[in-house]
Amino acid sequence: MQVTPWDVEGVIDYNKLIRDFGMQPFSEVLDEIDEPHILMRRGAIFGHRDYWRIVNAMKKGIQWAVMSGFMPSGHPHFGHKMTMDEIVWHQRAGGRAFVAIADMEAHAVRGLSWEKTREIGLEYIKSIIALGLTRESVIYFQSKSSYVKDLAFELSAEVNFSELRAIYGFNGDTKLAKMFITSIQAADILHPQLSEFGGPKPVVVPVGADQDPHMRLTRDLAARASIFSFEPIEGGLRIRSRKGKVYLEALSEMPLEVRFYEEHADIFGERDEIEEFVREIEVKLGGFAFVPPSSTYHRFTTGLTGGKMSSSKPESYISLLDKPEDGARKVMKAFTGGRATAEEQRRLGGQPEKCVVFELYSYHLIQSDEELRQIESDCREGRLLCGKCKRLASELVKNFLEEHREKIGEAEGMLEDYFIIM
Repeated sequence: MQVTPWDVEGVIDYNKLIRDFGMQPFSEVLDEIDEPHILMRRGAIFGHRDYWRIVNAMKKGIQWAVMSGFMPSGHPHFGHKMTMDEIVWHQRAGGRAFVAIADMEAHAVRGLSWEKTREIGLEYIKSIIALGLTRESVIYFQSKSSYVKDLAFELSAEVNFSELRAIYGFNGDTKLAKMFITSIQAADILHPQLSEFGGPKPVVVPVGADQDPHMRLTRDLAARASIFSFEPIEGGLRIRSRKGKVYLEALSEMPLEVRFYEEHADIFGERDEIEEFVREIEVKLGGFAFVPPSSTYHRFTTGLTGGKMSSSKPESYISLLDKPEDGARKVMKAFTGGRATAEEQRRLGGQPEKCVVFELYSYHLIQSDEELRQIESDCREGRLLCGKCKRLASELVKNFLEEHREKIGEAEGMLEDYFIIM
């Protein structure tokens, strides 16, 4: 198993990813969420980092955001739709949505021209609008956002080559542009907390597990770029300053009990309240006061021929831009969890956990849990053969693509109503 931001190979063991990457199982926060998305309910979202910050923000009605992005290196497909659906769900749950078109990454890593990245990027924008993204959002191309590029320069001062080599495996042959992209992506994640967008706040980033190295680096950079750090103590928080004792003295205006020491200050009270006060003080002092970003991790979408669905492998995906009949045809050719013969399928039953078609049902095509359970049961008991199952899925894909094409046409006429930095 190999999982990096640019390559995914082998059979993915998601429990091992949770252990090795230091994530938390998403199941531990699922019961705290009102009306969770089907990707949450059905285990497609398997891990998280600090999602409790988002749950708390939802419950308290305080400001928060959702941010993710798409590299425009090929057509948007059902794998991208997972992330788009997650962004839209979080926006409907109360978060402000930020959507990045990673044209700088596509240019540096894939070698695409700026003209091509813009052309493809617009297709991603129209698709996510067609899927329900509202006007209360920020959509941007990395190369056109001064907020992102300026913040990336600031963040790049906090990381060195040795650290990038340890995280990403960079070596002497790695282009500087590819290394700098890591700062751009950290800036993507953190810039919703800039004063221009309302200041420090919880931000969740829905991504695939291959993007976790970016999250780990960004969480570290969020702490390094901020003035104050937080350490739990009994009854409160210990606050340290990365810029000297003089900044600690500003904490004397706190409306809580503060005890000052040579290298830190201890503040007593409710931890969330302390953290909020300290971040407000840091912003007044000119600091970023970044809240460590949260993240959710979804399973990789299986390609129609097996392996990971990838924009670089056209035969592996159903594009959101496919003609409805072409999408339906691809489903009929998809890899399934069926047996070698119909007789064997009836006797032994199918294996939906290995079936691309059942995954399409689970993640995209069937909203009803009861209907999905019935299909799974019929498959396992040998009552549902692959041919019939594929025909049903192909019809659902065809219907979806027909509706999506209509909504893309509507989105095209609505682009000027959205805040798009391009």
